This record gives sequence, structure tokens and C-alpha cells, in this order.
Amino acid sequence: MKTFKFLSVLFLVATLASCSSVRVNADYDKKANFENYKSYAYLKSGVDKAEISDLDKKRILYAIDEVMATKGFTKSENPDILVTIFTKERERVDVYNNAGFGWGWGWGWNPWWGMNYTSVSTTPEGTLFIDLIDAKTKELIWQGEGSGYLTRNVDKKDERIREFVAKILAQYPPQKK
Repeated sequence: MKTFKFLSVLFLVATLASCSSVRVNADYDKKANFENYKSYAYLKSGVDKAEISDLDKKRILYAIDEVMATKGFTKSENPDILVTIFTKERERVDVYNNAGFGWGWGWGWNPWWGMNYTSVSTTPEGTLFIDLIDAKTKELIWQGEGSGYLTRNVDKKDERIREFVAKILAQYPPQKK
């Protein structure tokens, strides 16, 4: 019985964690000297191409400003790096098919009793890419990517976007091995 309770709690925690987490990945130019980069500006042409609302763009840029400041970066008219973003969004479709035939206590004790149903749910899932470009050479030096569930709840968008940006930029600067 203790094992069953433990597994139930473990499943619940894993499910809740997977719903709110942001999966991140980063790649970088191994020849770039990241210690030389101290200032940044946005590459307007790149930001303008992001296919999201202007309000969400502002949310992302504000979140980037917050994180970059904590990393010691300053915004500049003559930056060391240019920051740009792009996004992808898709609907994740989950299908759950339950053929409820079986033995045991629970909904009923009857070997012939059961229920069979299928449920389908869709959830918006998005990916945010943050690119850092060397301002002098115009070459991509670092790219961070974060994927996870999105919210359409306006009150929670700021928090969710800050979570995406913070987790992506936590990968910068890369830890060279």
C-alpha cells in the first residue's frame, strides 16, 4: 500500500513538473570569446520578423533586459552583441484511450463491467529562440532555445515568458569544457 501511495505521489509530481517546465538547449561558436561581450542591442529587423503579437514581443524583450542586466550587460548604441528572437508555436494533441475492463475494487467489482472512452485535448506549445550575434562580424555566436506549454491567460503571460527567457539565458555564457 505504501508503494502504491508513493508511486501515485511520484506520478502527480512528475505530471505537474512536466506541465510547467521549460525544456532548454543551447549551442554556440566554440571559437567565440564570450568574456569580450559586455553590451548589447536588439537587431530590430530580426525582432520585427517574429510571428507573435507586439505585446508578447515587448514581454520577451523586457524579460531579456532583466536577465541581461543581472549578467552585467548594458544596453548600448555601439553594442558588442546583437540580440534577436524568433518563435514557433504548435498545438500539442494528447489522446487518451481508456478501455476500463479489469478486476478489482474501484469503480465496481464485476469482471464484465467497465467503461471505454477516448478523450482528446489540445494544448498550445511554443518554442522561443534567442540568438546572440557578434556586432562586428555579424556572425551568430550563441543560440538558446526553450520549449514548453504556453498560456493564453493574460495575467500569467508575463510570468511564463520571464520563465522561458530566464531558463534559456541561464545557459549563457556557455561553460567550456
